[in-house]
Amino acid sequence: MKKQTILLAMLLLSAYASACTNFIVGKKASIDGSVMCTYSADSYGMFLNLTHFPAAKHPKGTMRKIVDRDTNKYWGDIPEAEETYNVIGNINEYQVTIGETTFGGRHEMVDTTGMLDYTSLMDLGLQRAKTAREAIRVMTTLAETYGYNSEGETFSICDPNEAWIMEMMGCGAGSKQVVWVALRIPDDAICAHANQSRITTFNQKDKNNVMCSKNVVKYAKKMGWYDGKDADFSFRDTYAAPDFGGRRYCEARVWTFFNRFCDGMDKYIPFVEGKVKDAESMPLWVVPNRQLSLRDVKMAMRDHYEGTPFALDNDMGGGIWDMPYRPTPLSYKVDGKSYFNERPVSTQQSAFVWVSQMRAWLPRQVGGVLWFANDDANMVPFTPIYCCNTTQPLCYNTPGADDLNFSMDNAFWVCNWVSNMVYPRYNVMFLSLESVRDSLELSYHAAQQPLEQQALMLCKRDTAMAQKMLNDYSNAKAQQMIDRWRKLAYYLIVKYNDMAVKPEKDGKFLKTEYGYGANVERPGFPEKYARKLIKETGDKFAVPEE
Repeated sequence: MKKQTILLAMLLLSAYASACTNFIVGKKASIDGSVMCTYSADSYGMFLNLTHFPAAKHPKGTMRKIVDRDTNKYWGDIPEAEETYNVIGNINEYQVTIGETTFGGRHEMVDTTGMLDYTSLMDLGLQRAKTAREAIRVMTTLAETYGYNSEGETFSICDPNEAWIMEMMGCGAGSKQVVWVALRIPDDAICAHANQSRITTFNQKDKNNVMCSKNVVKYAKKMGWYDGKDADFSFRDTYAAPDFGGRRYCEARVWTFFNRFCDGMDKYIPFVEGKVKDAESMPLWVVPNRQLSLRDVKMAMRDHYEGTPFALDNDMGGGIWDMPYRPTPLSYKVDGKSYFNERPVSTQQSAFVWVSQMRAWLPRQVGGVLWFANDDANMVPFTPIYCCNTTQPLCYNTPGADDLNFSMDNAFWVCNWVSNMVYPRYNVMFLSLESVRDSLELSYHAAQQPLEQQALMLCKRDTAMAQKMLNDYSNAKAQQMIDRWRKLAYYLIVKYNDMAVKPEKDGKFLKTEYGYGANVERPGFPEKYARKLIKETGDKFAVPEE
């Protein structure tokens, strides 16, 4: 029993230390025909820049250093491709986008001798592929050639025409082998994954919509984990069966995305609650009850289970002002009994979040946009980064800024500063942040069509000029965001100083006739919290009757 407990703790640590969320929208499931994909890079203490790999031609014999971006560990060298494509963030110049979530799986399948980690596979796929299918072939061929050293991983691999989900695991220490399966998501469907393996059965004969390793079933049979028919083989149930954490912490995030846009999701509540052992699990994808907009997808990345049984605004865990965030770790003990916190989509540990918009009907330089937010998605606007961009905004790649060094020029740190002011007094302060967030974000939406019309006209004459215009625009909007966020920080400090609220009218703080600030408002305890306090304390704070 003790051995099992230790193993469970190890698996939970590994599976949720890099706890991310991906949502995927097929082109017929979106309002404008875009394929969309999201990614929240969530890990405690994580600081990440917007990466850039320039397009290049490489002489024969050039070697590529493999460095794990999560740890900065150098794994070795592999031959470089003759040509690599421009990559900004997680999208390349052909609009191919790759995201991921870590699910862990059977610990004995991790191959620490493999050369490639999941971050390197993603970068290599983006640099070497013009389509999602090609990215899958690149990533799996490299993993099968050089070995894979990460835990079980789910990848979102998308292009303007297709969306795929792929799951991969190693085959044990020293094997230099992998098992993997990739499924094409129907164009009219939405899909999601959030740190729990989700691919169950699949049709190996469907070559148009299914790709997999030759050993995907054979390895399980060899290890004695499966002895049934190949057609009945479930990748998830064999290699990474969901436990309570996999259902409540992970599948619940998938459920809340589906629940926003699909009827009848209540029947899966027993499964995502994690308490009913044989509850019916959710499908890998669902057809939404309406087509999704870009705004819909962004708002889904800001979800805290609002209006569902898992909402975080109905208990004292949110503090006085109903903060929809909870301290980590997810589990804790009181008097020897284990308890847990909900794990929503939007979380304070996000280093960055993005929504990729891929559009087949536009020139590739214009069609691909990575909407990027350098902090918790709920607390900052997404700014547009076009896939043809060859320079990062300074605020997303700031010299001298890192996880241990604050910078007023760095988006992560400025946005994080504002977020951490708002979290503890959420219901009082968030509306001020939300107003600025939405004003900026909606202005970028409004500017998108006229900007792209101009870019299309330029493309006809000079593609390079069009690319420069989009690059300059992306960088300018990111700079606009951080400038406005610094002003927001100063405003919040003044407006909400000392748990009071300074009154305003028409955007200006009110003054007395003598020029001082008007008397502040003192909101005190919300009634709901006051009642909970008195229930806990009884007459301790009761004012005696005279």
